[in-house]
Amino acid sequence: MLQRLAQSRLEQWHDNPHHRALLIDGARQVGKTYLVRQFAKTHYDTFLEINFVSTPSAMSAFDGDLDADTIIANLSVYANKPLKPGHTLIFLDEIQECPRARTAIKFLVEDGRFDYIESGSMLGVSYKQVPSYPVGYEQQMTMYPLTLREFLWANGIQDSVIHGVKERYDNLSPVPVAIHNRLMKLFRYYMCVGGMPDAVQAFVDTHDLNAVRDIQTGILRLYRQDIAKYADNIMHVQSIFDQIPSQLDKKNKRFVLADISKSARMQRYASDFMWLADAGVALPCRNVTQPVTPLKINEQHNLMKVFLCDIGLLAASSMGAAQQKILTGDLSVNWGGFLENFIAQELTAHGFELYYYDKARIGEIDFLLQLDDGVLPLEAKSGKSYTTHAALNKLMAVEEWNLPKALVLCGDNTSVEHETEQKVIADIPWYMTMFITRSATRQLN
Repeated sequence: MLQRLAQSRLEQWHDNPHHRALLIDGARQVGKTYLVRQFAKTHYDTFLEINFVSTPSAMSAFDGDLDADTIIANLSVYANKPLKPGHTLIFLDEIQECPRARTAIKFLVEDGRFDYIESGSMLGVSYKQVPSYPVGYEQQMTMYPLTLREFLWANGIQDSVIHGVKERYDNLSPVPVAIHNRLMKLFRYYMCVGGMPDAVQAFVDTHDLNAVRDIQTGILRLYRQDIAKYADNIMHVQSIFDQIPSQLDKKNKRFVLADISKSARMQRYASDFMWLADAGVALPCRNVTQPVTPLKINEQHNLMKVFLCDIGLLAASSMGAAQQKILTGDLSVNWGGFLENFIAQELTAHGFELYYYDKARIGEIDFLLQLDDGVLPLEAKSGKSYTTHAALNKLMAVEEWNLPKALVLCGDNTSVEHETEQKVIADIPWYMTMFITRSATRQLN
C-alpha cells in the first residue's frame, strides 16, 4: 500500500466530532477511491460505496424527496446489509454524475446518523447543474499525484533520512554525498514515473519503465475521453491539451495560442484553459507585472505557461525516448521544460498558486512564490552553469521590490552563492523542492 500524505487529512476529518461531509476532488487516477476504501477498512464497521458511473441505477435513490429518511431507505437497498448509526461510512464516488446527491448532502449531514465522503474527477467543470450546493455542510480536500516525498517513501527512503535532509535545507548546508546521490537517482526516476499511483506501484513492483509507460498512456487516453465527454468546446480543449508538451519544449515555455491557430485569441480560449485547470489536468502559471504581494492582482491573464498535472504523463506524452534521456541526463531532451513541470506540480501540491515573471528589462524568473512575509523567486537550472542567472540578479537588485532571498534549483548539492545581511541566493538540489512550503521557506537563513 502506498503511503499518502492525504491519509493524515482523513484522520483529522474523522477525529473532529463535528465533521461535515468530506468532498475529495482531483484529477482522474490520483488515488482518491483507493485511499477512501483503505481508510474505511480501519475506521468503520460498515462501508457502503456507490459509484454513479459504474452503477448509474443508484441515481434513482435521489430522484424523489431529498429528506434523510427517504434517501437512507433507498441507499439501504444498495447496501444489502445493516447500516449502523455512528459506525458507517457512505462513499458517493463520481458524484458529478448525480447532482441531486450533492444537494442531498445537506440533509444527510443534518441527520447525523452516518459519515459521508463524496469524490469526483470533474467537480470543477460545468457538466450537470447541481440544484443547490450544500454550502456549510462540506469540507473540501484536493488530492494530487504522489509528491516526490511520497515517491521516496514508496521506494524505501525512511522518514529519518528525509528529516535529516530537511534540516540541511533549513540551514542551507550540503547533504552527505551518499544520500545526495541516492536522492538524485530516485529524483530522475520520479521524473519518468511521476506520481500516478498505478504507475508508481508498477515501478516499485517491477522497475519496468515500459510497463509504467503503458499505464501512463492509458491515463492520457482517459483524459482525452473525459474531454470528449465533459468539455463544452471539445476541439479547443483537446488542442490545448495536445499542445502542452510541445509548448514546454520551447525556450521560454510560454503557451502561444498562434501555434493552435493564427486567428486564436485568449478571450475565445480562456474558458478552455480554465476547463483543463478545473479538471485538475493542467496547471496554469500566470505572468505578473511585478514581484510584489499580492501577486494575484498583478497577474496577466493573457500570458501564461501551462504544465501537465503529472511529470510522468509529460514524459509519456513527449516524442522520442524521453524517459531514457531523463535517466541518463541527456540534454538533447528539453530538461528545463520537464524540470519546470515537476516544480509546478510539487508547488501546487504544497498549496501555492503558480506565477512567473518575464519583462524585457529584467528577463524571465521561472517561479514567484507568495509567502506570508513577501515573495520568493525560484530559478530552475538544468545545466552546470546554474550560478549564472542575470535575470535573477537584476530582480534582486531592485530596491523597491525588497526581495531578501532567492533559491536556485540545480543538479548539485546545497551551497550559498551570495549572502549579505539583506540578501541571500542559495543553490539547492532539485529534490529539495519537496521542502518548499510557506512554513519552511520562512525558516531559511
